[in-house]
Amino acid sequence: PENLPHWVRSFCLSVKRSGDEWLMETPTGFIGIRFVPRNDFGVLDHVVTLPDGQSFLNPMRVVSNGKGSEVMFTLFQSDGMSDEQFANDSKMIEADLQSLKSVMETSGLNQSDT
Repeated sequence: PENLPHWVRSFCLSVKRSGDEWLMETPTGFIGIRFVPRNDFGVLDHVVTLPDGQSFLNPMRVVSNGKGSEVMFTLFQSDGMSDEQFANDSKMIEADLQSLKSVMETSGLNQSDT
């Protein structure tokens, strides 16, 4: 989680640990992020809590693939979210995942570092 500012460039200004969760500074305030416990299965599911108190589950997986890995992030269209907002969120997440790919390929970070 401490590496989030390196690849979640769309809205992450900084991140810090606060007890069992992480606080991510964004242009609209701090959001809480609580990850599942560290595990050997590549499961990085996390709950994001927005400044207004709304919480969202974000399923995320890292799966070994040959000499590399595949990162999978599931985006749900929540109740009340317009198709336009969902498309914008999808583009933002796609850009962040491309940033993650670039960071991983150029920095030498490995799966246990992220």
